[in-house]
Amino acid sequence: MNYLRPLAFALTFLLLSPFAHAVEKVRVGVLEFGTVNWELDVLKEQKLDTTNNFELEVVPVASADAATVALLGGSVDIIVTDWIWVAQQRAAGLDYVLFPYSTAVGSLLANPKANIKTLAELKGKKLGVAGGAKDKSWLLLRAYAQQQNQIDLAKEAEIQYGAPPLLNEVMQKGELDAVLNFWNFAARLQDDGLETLITVPQVLEGLGIQKDLPMIGWVFSEEWALDHEAAAKGFLSASYAAKKIMKDSDEEWVRIRPKMKADKDSVFSALRDAFRAGIPTCFGDKQQAAATQTFKLLADLGGKDLVGEVKELPQGVFYSDFSLPACP
Repeated sequence: MNYLRPLAFALTFLLLSPFAHAVEKVRVGVLEFGTVNWELDVLKEQKLDTTNNFELEVVPVASADAATVALLGGSVDIIVTDWIWVAQQRAAGLDYVLFPYSTAVGSLLANPKANIKTLAELKGKKLGVAGGAKDKSWLLLRAYAQQQNQIDLAKEAEIQYGAPPLLNEVMQKGELDAVLNFWNFAARLQDDGLETLITVPQVLEGLGIQKDLPMIGWVFSEEWALDHEAAAKGFLSASYAAKKIMKDSDEEWVRIRPKMKADKDSVFSALRDAFRAGIPTCFGDKQQAAATQTFKLLADLGGKDLVGEVKELPQGVFYSDFSLPACP
């Protein structure tokens, strides 16, 4: 029976080999200099991927469109995007789902010299808008201005669309009267002395929508999450463990500060506080109903260019096999 010895040795080697219990890799596509990198850096530094039995691989992408292309093409497993994109994919027969990532969106800020105190006073003013004519925050702001002040900002203000950093630069030069920009760029403008006229959560609340509605989330295929259940749930657990560290630890923010490009202490604090304020603490029926309500409003305003042929938020947009506490 000597021939059994090599076989027994081989089996023992395989069982003891690290490859026998290899953890799954989770590939996350993120904008190279995006704020999502801050959380993923914390996740990796604190070994939260190891703790949750997966290996994080960060895959840089050049743009939001490149991220969705990477997800659709299978070169990444997870990205951050909004539930409008998920709704479009589900309406087309694909199985993407979203788990809340952040409630942070943007703000409308005004140059103090422009003496703008209300949305009605934007009439005839130069207004910068990040994200283009179909940007969700812009459409919601237009709806709110129409409801509150009977003014269509797209027609009655002088609109300049542009990339967020470019609009900040133009605003800082005094060439715009006001700007609607994403939260991290708005935080920098606040530090420069611009006045916040209204935030997007306040717009949502004014429209009768839950202001704590997460507009963006971790997005992935339902089939992928089913086939890699431990890795998918492990990643979401690690994400929220990283968020808790970022919520509670000032020291961790000091460590990641070089990634934030925040040379001034005031900018650093503004970015940190805005990120913390956007961390979802709960999600439930109220938020899903708010998403349905918001989607209908955006579909009415943005039309096919924004939502395609979809008129209502499809079933199953939000991932339900891992959950946050329900909101009161």
